[in-house]
Amino acid sequence: MPDFSYAGYMNGLESIPVGNGKIIDATDYGVRADDGLDDSKALIAAIAAIKNMEGSIILQLPAGKLILSDIIYIERSNFTLRGAGSGQNGTELYFPRPLMYAQDPDQLQELREYLVEFDKRQREKENNIDLAFSQYAWSGGFIWTQVPGERVKSYSGKYDREEKVMAYVESGERGATSFTVKEASQLEIGAVLELQLFNKDGENGKIITELYQGADVKVGSHHWMFPDLPIVRQQVQVVAVHGNRVTINTPLTIAIDPAYKARLIEWKHLENVGIENIRINFPMTPRIAHHVEQGFNAICLTRLYNSWVKNVVINNADSGILTEEIANVTIQDITTTGDHYAHYTVAMAGVHNVLAENISVKNKAEHPLSFNTFSTKNVYKNCEVFVDPVLDQHSGANHQNLFDHTTVHINAAGIKEYPLFAGGGAGYWKPSHGAYSTFWNTKVILENESDKPEYLLLNGMTDGPRARVIGVSGNSNFTVEYGPDAYIHGVNKELIRIPSLYDFQLSQRKQK
Repeated sequence: MPDFSYAGYMNGLESIPVGNGKIIDATDYGVRADDGLDDSKALIAAIAAIKNMEGSIILQLPAGKLILSDIIYIERSNFTLRGAGSGQNGTELYFPRPLMYAQDPDQLQELREYLVEFDKRQREKENNIDLAFSQYAWSGGFIWTQVPGERVKSYSGKYDREEKVMAYVESGERGATSFTVKEASQLEIGAVLELQLFNKDGENGKIITELYQGADVKVGSHHWMFPDLPIVRQQVQVVAVHGNRVTINTPLTIAIDPAYKARLIEWKHLENVGIENIRINFPMTPRIAHHVEQGFNAICLTRLYNSWVKNVVINNADSGILTEEIANVTIQDITTTGDHYAHYTVAMAGVHNVLAENISVKNKAEHPLSFNTFSTKNVYKNCEVFVDPVLDQHSGANHQNLFDHTTVHINAAGIKEYPLFAGGGAGYWKPSHGAYSTFWNTKVILENESDKPEYLLLNGMTDGPRARVIGVSGNSNFTVEYGPDAYIHGVNKELIRIPSLYDFQLSQRKQK
């Protein structure tokens, strides 16, 4: 069983800061609530004015309705965008039109070219749909954290550039917090770096066996078609250096073998960034088709470390919170609502040690909770999905993620089975996940008790190797199918003594 307790702000060892910084009032820069006018330019001007201020800064938004139509970029550390609350008397950010009408972001140029070059289209012959993918299907947001000029995700080799290598890693054990490097002279205590592992050995590469523990699953071609891109990555902080032995702040997800050509590279990022106490609202729009979303995306988090989003309500979004290249981030007390059919609610992609806690999904979404490509050691904790739940693991070498103390509501009228564990993602990135993905203490509520089956089969996953499904209970009787080689224990038993694996592991770690 992996130790998942390192997820979240400061690896779970400290609480999210409250009121830590100099307060700057957005109204001093012309931001006015409830006047019916667009506040984009005023808010952008306020953020620009404080970009180079010293110390920790809180930009306080007024109570009431603010109208915004441009992307609000956050590009500095030690910064909090704070509203007056997410309730009716708090701060509402209303976005009347989608991102497709904003200026095309420079950072998505590579993605735009990729979508055209590979003719990425949503094709549904039965629905007369043949439409180009949108650049906002899984990227971008109206509130967007970034390090200017830094690439977030690779789509084209022509954008590759030489990384600054700080050390080459020779060996390390899965679950260990130390490893050996060839030369440690460039490593500094406290530095936050990215650990990268590669598959240089093609379709039969040893790292593929390590990821999927030799399970009989079909492995997609993207695992070996791009040998110069890391297939496993972790953001790590250097804690100690003794000779060529390096100690980091988080366990290795897999053992390091010389064949993986592992290395530590410079990782540019922001720290101590917060977004909190706001309500984000979009107009109700009909769903066109999967992957052709117009861009009603609320928040996009990239290049963040030791940061947070908390107390946010998001209504009628295409995607609520999207993430890429972040680590040690807590996303807490988020509610998604509305009649619009969403793509994602709070999604994790290419992230490490992210804790999504108390996520309440009250709207219909294609992927209500989702671990996506390259996501490792992340946790959904105390989350609840009220409409058509799916606990999605979206392929792409994601591994060792945890659904912890999750509650789902299922309309059980006339059904005998339900695909709760169905995994999405493209075939070239299959299988759905790597070894040791874990479901702990899942509670299933059937909404139509008068028409519920004697036993409901929970299934949907056939290519997720060596998962741990521990504790499945609710207001009915259940059977569970999960494959291949899953460890399934405690079906129809609620885990009362240890309701949260994350909390238990964190408590154990703090006592050491």
